[in-house]
Amino acid sequence: MDRKTLETSRSFLKDTIRQSVDFSQTDQNRGLPPPPLEKPCNPGAIRINLPNPGELDSLGRIDLKTAIARRESCRKYSKAPLSIEELSFLLWATQGIRLSLDRGHALRTVPSAGCRHAFETYLAIFRVNGLEKGIYRYLPLEHQLQFEREVENLEYRISKASLGQYFAGESAATFIWTVIPYRMEWRYGLASYKVIALDAGHVCQNLYLASEALDAGTCAIAAYDQDEMDRLVNVDGKEEFTIYIAPVGKKQ
Repeated sequence: MDRKTLETSRSFLKDTIRQSVDFSQTDQNRGLPPPPLEKPCNPGAIRINLPNPGELDSLGRIDLKTAIARRESCRKYSKAPLSIEELSFLLWATQGIRLSLDRGHALRTVPSAGCRHAFETYLAIFRVNGLEKGIYRYLPLEHQLQFEREVENLEYRISKASLGQYFAGESAATFIWTVIPYRMEWRYGLASYKVIALDAGHVCQNLYLASEALDAGTCAIAAYDQDEMDRLVNVDGKEEFTIYIAPVGKKQ
C-alpha cells in the first residue's frame, strides 16, 4: 500500500477535521430540532414487553473486577437458550435509558459523544425462551422488542452475511447494531464519524461485561457483508446501516 493511501486512511483516526468544521452551521446551532431518540414504531407490529431491569436483581451478580478479568471473546456456544430476563438485562446494559431529558436526548447505560446515541439495536433471535425465531428491534424508550420479520434459514443467512463466521448463526441471539448518522451529524457535522465508531466500542464493551455476568459469552464482529446485513435488518444502507455485530450465547 502506498504512503499516501495510508495517510489518507489513518486521518480518520485523528481529530484534525474539528479544526475545519464550521459548527455554527450544524443543524443544532441553526436551531433545528434534534432527531428522535428511536425510530418510529410500526403501529401494526407485534411488540413484546421486556422484564423491567429494576426487577432483575438476581441477574448479573458478579463483581466488576471479576467480570473484567474473565472477559474474553467467545465463539463457541452451548445449545442452551437465553431467558427473556437475561435478554432484557443485556439490552438494558447496552442501550437502556436511565433518564429521558427531552425529545432528542437521554442518559443511557453507555456514554455517547454529545449525548447523541446514534444506534439502533436489532436482534437475530435463535434461542430465547418465549420468543419466536426472527429479526427484532429493541425499543429503548418503552423497553420493548418489536418483531420485524421472519427470515427463512436465518442461522445460515446471518453466518453468510458475517462472511462465513459460522458462530454468528450458532448463538442464542446475535446483536446487530445499526447507525443513523444524522443523529450525530445534527450536532457535529463532518466531525461525527470518528465519535460514532468510538461509541460503538462503548456499547459492545458493555455487552462483553454483561454477558460475563450471566456466564454467557460474546464476540464482536466488524467484518461482514454490508449490503446483505443491511437487507437482513431491512435498512436502506444510506441513512441507516449496520455498523457492528455481536453474537451472544451460553458458554459451552
